[in-house]
Amino acid sequence: QVQLVESGGGLVQAGGSLRLSCAASGTIFSINAMGWYRQTPGKQRELVATMASGGTTTYADSVKGRFTISRDNAKNTVSLQMNSLKPEDTAVYYCNIRGSMWGYWGQGTQVTVSS
Repeated sequence: QVQLVESGGGLVQAGGSLRLSCAASGTIFSINAMGWYRQTPGKQRELVATMASGGTTTYADSVKGRFTISRDNAKNTVSLQMNSLKPEDTAVYYCNIRGSMWGYWGQGTQVTVSS
């Protein structure tokens, strides 16, 4: 069984920074990508940033230039550095890892940005 443990969420003022981290443990086969998604009440979960095993990154347009994703393949960890946070970044952030035929989600961590 694979477990994803997230940390780093919290309350921050607009313009501030937070760093989210996610550690995967358990029996993990080849990981294709690790990343972060977010969800607000009444809306679908949306991609924030992902990084493929080869290092290719994908960012939502709304976070480009402000968020940076990084991962440690040896430790199966993925992090998200979030700078210049805006109130509209407020959401529950979920860690995700996926292979060719499987995927797992973390339990989610709340990020709240006050104006």
